[in-house]
Amino acid sequence: MSNTQTHHRTCNICEAMCGLIITHDETEVLSIKADPADPLSRGHICPKATALQDFRTDPDRITTPLKKVDGEFVPISWDEAYDFAVERLQLVQEAHGKDAIGVYLGNPNAHKFGNLLNLPTLVRALGTQNRYSSATADQIPHHVASIHMLGHPMLIPVADIARTDFLMIVGGNPLVSNGSMMTAPGFGKRMDELKARGGRVIVIDPRRTETAAKASEHHFIKPETDAYLLLAMINEIFAADLVNLDTLSDVVVGLDALRAAAEPFTADKAAEMTGIDADTIRGLARDFATSNTGAIYSRMGASTQAFGSLCQWATNALNIITGNFDAEGGAMFTTPALDYVGMTSRKGKVRSYPEKRSRVSGQPLYNGEFPISVMAEEMETPGEGQIRAMVTVAGNPVLTAPNGQRIDRAMEKLDFMMSIDIHINDTTRHADLILPATVALEEVVYDMVFHSFAVHNTAAYARPIFDTPNGNPQEWEVIATLAAKLTGANKIGPSPEQVLSMMLPQGHHADTVTVETMLTAGGSIDLGPLVPNVTERLETPDGMINLAPQVFLDDLPRLAEFSAATSDAFPLMMIGRRQVRSHNSWTQNSPRLVKGRNRCTVQIHPTDAERLGLTEDADVVVASRVGEVTMPTEITEDMAPGVVSIPQGWGQRHGNIAAATKTQTVSINDLTDDARIDPVSGNAAFNGVPVAVRLAG
Repeated sequence: MSNTQTHHRTCNICEAMCGLIITHDETEVLSIKADPADPLSRGHICPKATALQDFRTDPDRITTPLKKVDGEFVPISWDEAYDFAVERLQLVQEAHGKDAIGVYLGNPNAHKFGNLLNLPTLVRALGTQNRYSSATADQIPHHVASIHMLGHPMLIPVADIARTDFLMIVGGNPLVSNGSMMTAPGFGKRMDELKARGGRVIVIDPRRTETAAKASEHHFIKPETDAYLLLAMINEIFAADLVNLDTLSDVVVGLDALRAAAEPFTADKAAEMTGIDADTIRGLARDFATSNTGAIYSRMGASTQAFGSLCQWATNALNIITGNFDAEGGAMFTTPALDYVGMTSRKGKVRSYPEKRSRVSGQPLYNGEFPISVMAEEMETPGEGQIRAMVTVAGNPVLTAPNGQRIDRAMEKLDFMMSIDIHINDTTRHADLILPATVALEEVVYDMVFHSFAVHNTAAYARPIFDTPNGNPQEWEVIATLAAKLTGANKIGPSPEQVLSMMLPQGHHADTVTVETMLTAGGSIDLGPLVPNVTERLETPDGMINLAPQVFLDDLPRLAEFSAATSDAFPLMMIGRRQVRSHNSWTQNSPRLVKGRNRCTVQIHPTDAERLGLTEDADVVVASRVGEVTMPTEITEDMAPGVVSIPQGWGQRHGNIAAATKTQTVSINDLTDDARIDPVSGNAAFNGVPVAVRLAG
């Protein structure tokens, strides 16, 4: 008779941290259900959570170290694998220097507590400056805005949804994402509650997203013009004498400079650029400024574009000048049990930004990382510092980075490549060595990063449910062991649980939260709503909030000269889209998540479809400057005219995905252009890519 047990933990596939109740025996999961008592997710669950069991039992999963011999992967022992990795990495650096090794860290690392603790040690052991991650694909503008305005990259505000009366969402789809850079599981219910108390939700997006369909109102906007809208709203608030710094009046500088910077960006000019009526823009500005409480939240569409940093700066500025910053119902800051900002404090340290610029094209380095958009050119271009070897951890940039096929070609020419991963995928297929990784149900879970972005303060910790396959080491142990062998250390450091026990007493809830209290809580611990706290946490050199950092003012002439990059050859603009049953490329290997109709389609407005002679579900070729793909059409009035949308995360050419879907899918990043970036932050400009669409055949 099986020993059935019940286990509480939070899901760590995406940012939402939904509370789960998992029933299991010694060998398998029996059920995964939502935890109705979880104080953050409140009984919400999405289809991805039930797939946690699939990643553990995936028949494509790598469960032993694999070495490439004569072009084929063969199993080897752990000792041989470690020795091979260290020998080859050291040979490359002896021949070409420390920076000849590049490191790429994929999205899952942000959810792996042990990895977050040990990856910096591995990077230091390698001694390379060539570090990349998924952060510069979609979120670095948030960090850059916080660095220059508040002094720390992780001091990022989130909307206090539970108490706001006015929520404006620019380029975000939290009904599907459950909040990106804003952990808000069950966002649909939160919208219902906001509207039930008489509040408004306004969505600005080139696509009528799932969030927009449920919102109070939706306004189509032309891609890459969001900064015009936000700056026009700032201008209107100054013109109407509606500025109110409220409790922050003594800690804000740069008000006059902000007023002058926004002055050229009138509502009439913004209407011309965005396609949103000037009176609507004026009304949004005044309604936001005069609402009892309000917050503006700008996300993927506003970040992954050529003016991503200006968008995040202007968003923060709007929240500040209306009294909605660090105030109940506005844009607020968490007080997590493990304070990542405090752990990585920069107070008293003199820093210049960007910290460095890339070797080939001079793009900015922030937070110790170069933009992913320059990784291919750094592999291709000879000279001192050229990347000759690559280490990837839980990442698949061939599918998830702009112009992924260029990265694919560059990886073919590396002297050595090592990956820590669960799959042979489009990236790891290039590896000379793959070390097997662990999956969620085999790991401890404490979501250090996303407790810092949550709309309600909670804390949760859980131990692994299952052992690793074949007695493999934990993923963090693999990383720590590699670092130790590279430096000649005799042993690795303490376990993640030991480190957590040491760090919690330094956090905001030292009297309430310990490893023991979290383990015995039977779910997440409720630490209460967000509270004002930014004034004591500011890390700018002068201890002030800077409304007008020079780096953003200097970028405004580029915005003023902006015109859409479309042409006769590429007359349409492409944007991405998020889907509730996927989260980046690695989740597409779960049959339960990809089954059903083909969701990898290009969405297009009826007028564009008619002009091009397209019919529903017709196969079309979508082409950009860097490549082309063939996929079926989906004709819908949810798209703004002149704009098409392709979902992210598809295109896997390895594993059981093709068999599971019985269809061919494509990667949007065969079309995205690595030459298109936000030059302030280096973030990839995935949205607004000029494309052409024609019938296939």
